[in-house]
Amino acid sequence: RTSYRDRIGYLSFRTSFHTFARDSTGLPSRGNDTEKGSSKDTTSIIIAVSITALYSIICIVGLLGNILVMYGVVRYTKMKTATNIYIFNLALADALATSTLPFQSAKYLMNTWPFGEFLCKVILAIDYYNMFTSIFTLTMMSVDRYIAVCHPVRALDFRTPAKAKMINVCIWILSSAIGVPIMVMAVTKVTDKGNTGCMLQFPQPDWCWDTVTKICVFIFAFVVPTLVITICYGLMILRLKNVRLLSGSKEKDRNMRRITHMVLVVVAVFIICWTPIHIFIILRTMVQINSTNPYVIASWHLCIALGYMNSSLNPLLYAFLDKNFKRCFSDFCLPFRSKKGPEQLLQSPQLHTRAYHRVSH
Repeated sequence: RTSYRDRIGYLSFRTSFHTFARDSTGLPSRGNDTEKGSSKDTTSIIIAVSITALYSIICIVGLLGNILVMYGVVRYTKMKTATNIYIFNLALADALATSTLPFQSAKYLMNTWPFGEFLCKVILAIDYYNMFTSIFTLTMMSVDRYIAVCHPVRALDFRTPAKAKMINVCIWILSSAIGVPIMVMAVTKVTDKGNTGCMLQFPQPDWCWDTVTKICVFIFAFVVPTLVITICYGLMILRLKNVRLLSGSKEKDRNMRRITHMVLVVVAVFIICWTPIHIFIILRTMVQINSTNPYVIASWHLCIALGYMNSSLNPLLYAFLDKNFKRCFSDFCLPFRSKKGPEQLLQSPQLHTRAYHRVSH
């Protein structure tokens, strides 16, 4: 059996790929000076530089975009709806995730972890917090839309900004059940090649805890939430097909369908971006994968990039699918285009009568 250091379980769920990636495609390390080794070193450099460039783009777009989303929800009173409170929580988790990418890039380029054990603990914990808070928030957004569409009367009491904030706090507390242990288990160790690695050190027997952790993450951070989301949208589709007028107003119904469509797109993009990671992790846990196969390596890095890319895609989705966020972004990016104040910008008849009705939004 291979040593635990060489197995995927040493790093966090998403950054665990980096152990494999470093061993397969990291920057040149001390080894045999053969032609094959030289070719591998060149490939390693190209992949490391490409990863750094991609991570830089994702980091810039993700940080700026998610900060803009949070800015819009905090600054504009009319943006403080139940749905947007959940979006704020999602943007916060995504902003934290993208803020770790400069450290990941440096690790790839240097082929070692130079930032010490404290940052190792923080970054691995953020990775898990992002994964759980994101899927839990999207699940609650789906439940929220289900209540708005299928139970509009009950929605008057349930769908309030105050209750959405309480649910967000509960999501972070629940995510701490995995985030805090990860922070405790994260350590820095010197590998056999002389490089420092940021990794998870499970209790003994480590292989057992490693496998159990991955299976639990797969079930509770992917399978169960996806099942709940699917059920919610299945019931909503039946409701929307069978009832032409949900709230007694065509304007409110139009807005309700628009917001439901936006949440569905955000959820779908999340599942598309995260499914490859979860599948790859489970496959890697259950079967032996050839880590030197170039197709496996390429798929590996694509999975990692997709997971991080999701954090930078959400703000773009909001801008394209929600007129209110589009107005907020325009006000921030082009502040001199309109003479209206921040609250006046969101006081147009469309926004006042449609977008901010509690039930429809």
